Formats: sequence, structure tokens, C-alpha cells
Amino acid sequence: MNNSRGLKGAFFSGAMVGVPIVLGYLPIAFSFGVAATRAGLSVVEAVSLSLLIYSGAAQFVAIALIAAGAPFLVAFLTLVGMSLRHVLYGPSLMRAAGQRAHFGAVWGFGLTDEVFGAALAALARGQVFSDRFMLALAGSAYAAWVGGTYLGAMAGAAALQDWPMVDATLGFMLTALFLALLLSILRAAQMTIIVVSVGVVAVVGAFVSPVAGLLTGMIAGAIVGTVRDAG
Repeated sequence: MNNSRGLKGAFFSGAMVGVPIVLGYLPIAFSFGVAATRAGLSVVEAVSLSLLIYSGAAQFVAIALIAAGAPFLVAFLTLVGMSLRHVLYGPSLMRAAGQRAHFGAVWGFGLTDEVFGAALAALARGQVFSDRFMLALAGSAYAAWVGGTYLGAMAGAAALQDWPMVDATLGFMLTALFLALLLSILRAAQMTIIVVSVGVVAVVGAFVSPVAGLLTGMIAGAIVGTVRDAG
């Protein structure tokens, strides 16, 4: 009985931690659904992008590339480059949790920037890591993103036509949500990694390309973190 209560408690905790992400995702996903219909996608196509790609910034770039008639290979490489950082989230989270997961392949798909940040913040506050906690956290965020996309796509391209300020604000909310979660787990030990990563992204992004900046920034941050932990 105690074990059953513990499992239910872990699931409930994950759902509660996911509430701010759900509230942030719904309007952004709605905006994506509207933008997708503006670009000529059907409701099924818009929702399919959210179901399969599930990456806010990458999805907005995807519809821009589709609307511009970009070659498939260019679109594919662009989206892969933008989302490559997600490969590092699972191992980093498992190391922070200090244990293995039995269903990591399931909730690992839902490790967006915000879910990853919220999970680390919860662990830092003493949350006991479990598959149920992660399934509830990642699952609630995923459901909100897909559901918001569907509502926006159903509303159609005219939904935000009379609200230009709202339309512009929704595009900034995803970044603001991630920054808020990042600040909640920020400690002095991470400052060196963040400064190095941001610096590399800025320099390489300015002189080479934004995608190259993101990739080299992630690599630089990982190297600095590994050297720090080894020392």
C-alpha cells in the first residue's frame, strides 16, 4: 500500500512540476498551429509536426522552410542541427539523478529544454527521481503542446489577425519560459560553463553561422563541465 501511494505521489509531483510548462506551452503551441495554417499546412499536417518533431523553435523554422520551398536535405540538416542538443539531456539528467531509468526511452522523447530544466530544478529541491515522475512531467508538457497545436490549427489563420501584439508576444514566451527555469537552478558552479557556452555561441554564430555556433557552444560547455567534474 505504501509503495502504491509512493508511485501515485511521484506521478502527482511530476504533473505539478509540469503545470508552469503546460501553461507556457498552450499559447505558444496555439500560435504555431495558427502559423502552420498560414503557411498552407492542413490541421493534420500541423498536428503531425508537433507529434513527431515536438520542438518549438525547430517547428517554426520548419514551416518557414516549407513555405520558402527549401530543399528537403537543407530543411532536414537545419532541424537536426537545431535539435542536436537534446541528445545530451538524457545522460545529463541520469547523472544528476544518480540512478538508471527503466522507461527512459519513453519519457526521453519528451525532454525539451523546459522539461529538462524543470526536472533538474526539482532534483535540486530534493525531489526523488523516478520514471513515474518523469512520465507525468514530460507527458503533461507533450499533451499541452500537441493539444495547443490542434486548437490553433482549428482556429485558422485569422485567429490572431486582429491581435498583433499578442502574436508577437507568443513568439517570445518559449525563450522566456526556458530562461525562468534556467535561473531557478543556476548556481555559482554552473557560471563558468554558461559563460563559456554563451561566448562560443556568440562568436562562432557571428562569424560562421547560428547552427555552427549552437553546436560548438554545446561542445565547449560539455568539455568545460567534464574538465571541472574531473578536477
